[in-house]
Amino acid sequence: MLPMTSSTLRPAVPLLVLIIAGCIIAAIGNGVRTSFGLFTLPMTADLGLSREQWGMAMAIQNLAWGIAQPFAGAFADRVGTGRTIAAGAALYGLGILGMAFSPNAGLITLTAGIVTGVGIAVCSFSVVMAAFGRSVPMEKRSLIFGVATAASSFGQFAFAPISQGFINAFGWQSALIYLAMAILLIIPLSYALRGRTENTTGQADLPFMQALAKAWGYGSYRLLVIGFFVCGFHLAFINVHMPAYLVQCGLSPEVGSWTIAVIGLFNIVGSLLAGYLGGRLPKQMLLATIYFSRAVAIGLFLLIPVSEVTAYAFAAAMGLLWLSTVPLTAGLVSLFFGARYMGMLYGVAFLSHQIGSFTGVWLGGFVFDQTGSYSIVWYLGIVLGLASAALHIPINERGAPSFALKPA
Repeated sequence: MLPMTSSTLRPAVPLLVLIIAGCIIAAIGNGVRTSFGLFTLPMTADLGLSREQWGMAMAIQNLAWGIAQPFAGAFADRVGTGRTIAAGAALYGLGILGMAFSPNAGLITLTAGIVTGVGIAVCSFSVVMAAFGRSVPMEKRSLIFGVATAASSFGQFAFAPISQGFINAFGWQSALIYLAMAILLIIPLSYALRGRTENTTGQADLPFMQALAKAWGYGSYRLLVIGFFVCGFHLAFINVHMPAYLVQCGLSPEVGSWTIAVIGLFNIVGSLLAGYLGGRLPKQMLLATIYFSRAVAIGLFLLIPVSEVTAYAFAAAMGLLWLSTVPLTAGLVSLFFGARYMGMLYGVAFLSHQIGSFTGVWLGGFVFDQTGSYSIVWYLGIVLGLASAALHIPINERGAPSFALKPA
């Protein structure tokens, strides 16, 4: 196991304050982001957008998030987490505000896609977890990562009905303005996460590209990164297209919003459980189990006629499996490479996740426009879940030797 730094035990503020602030940031950032699927029907109807055009904007948002994430993580590692998150929140809010006043597909792609996506990356819970990885002892990181993930899930649970209520009461444009204002609350909270990762005793200090090359040469990390693609595919497709899918099946938009909320509620339990079990059981086997269980849950959902009961049951099952991959994946990255490169190398893994998100969101819109149905994408989700489960089984849960400091 890689040794901890002395700075790992000395955050700039009391550890409890840092954790609480980080969890609130994660809840606001993720809660707003996961509400965007509720805007699918009103925005496409009012702006005359096709489902593919809307899906492309959301897909580009996920891709921009993924591409920016390694750089945001590296920037936070070098410059400081608090500054990074504050800048990201300002950009995130600006993107949502621009989204509210975008009259066509091109501007929606720019504001909701590129600007918002980059803003999400720079203040995302991935950056928050880098601060936790710097400050929390190794043996407790998996649990604290689970707490942060659960907090982001609570944001999803809270913001889904709030956002739908805003849409119903004030219209989608005003609802987006209110969400942009909520994002700005992150800026003062970011002060508690100030500080940057210092060099780790017993661990080499490597330049960005050299560290990335050495990490990619570690086989277990490659498998982890490739498998994380599937997580993004599942989450983004369901989050963006599930509300519209349920309306297509004859249910109300309110059922769609509460389905997203139920996913967030049950993900609190799933994330905490994954964080707890990650400190006691092999993380790679837990990840394989999660991906396999997702495939089973999707298969059962497709076999049983859709109703409010089955929608909420599926949401509960997926909620338990939703972001439970995150504390385990982040825990493995931290174990492989230590806290020194946590922001950057988890960011690279997250890029794979977001490429999966791009694929899931865009493919959902494209397939629907071509066939009038989401069935092909649902079935593909089953296949990918089984493939990811198989990829995680060979992962070795040990530190990467190439990141240890060579003796003089």
